[in-house]
Amino acid sequence: MNEAALEELERLIKPSGYYRQKARTLKAFCTFLEKEYGGSLKKMFASTAIHTRQKLLSVHGFGPETVDSVLLYAGSQPVFPVDAYARRMMVRHGWIEEKAKYDDVRAIFEGASEGDAARLNEMHALIVQNGKHFCRKQKPLCGECPLGGLLEEGR
Repeated sequence: MNEAALEELERLIKPSGYYRQKARTLKAFCTFLEKEYGGSLKKMFASTAIHTRQKLLSVHGFGPETVDSVLLYAGSQPVFPVDAYARRMMVRHGWIEEKAKYDDVRAIFEGASEGDAARLNEMHALIVQNGKHFCRKQKPLCGECPLGGLLEEGR
C-alpha cells in the first residue's frame, strides 16, 4: 500500500465510501508504521495498548474510535471502540448521559471485561448487531429488543 500511488489506492477502495479521505489516512498509517515499527504490525502490537494508542492517535485521520478498533480487532488488545451504536444504547438505557466523554464510556466496557480482549470483541460485535436491528437511530424497535427489559420506565 505504501508503494501504491494515491490515485490507485483511491480507485481500489472507492466502494467503501469517503475513498479520498480513507486513502490519505491509509497512506499516513503506512508511513507511520514504517517509521515507528519498521513496517511490522507484530512489533507495533507488542507494545502496551496505552503506548500504542497514544502513538496511533498522532496518525492523520485516526481518532479514538478508529485507534481502538485497530487495537481491538487487529491487535487483540483489551480496548473498546465507542461507536454510535454503543453510545446510543447506553444513553437510551439511561446508563450514561448524552454528553458522556469517550474515555468514560470506554472505561465502563473495559471495566466489565476484566481485560479480556475476546470478551470486548464479542461485546462490541453484539452491540453493533443490536444497533443495526433494534436500537436504530430512527424508529427503534425497543419492544422487540433483547435488551428491552433493561430500559428505564418511561424511556
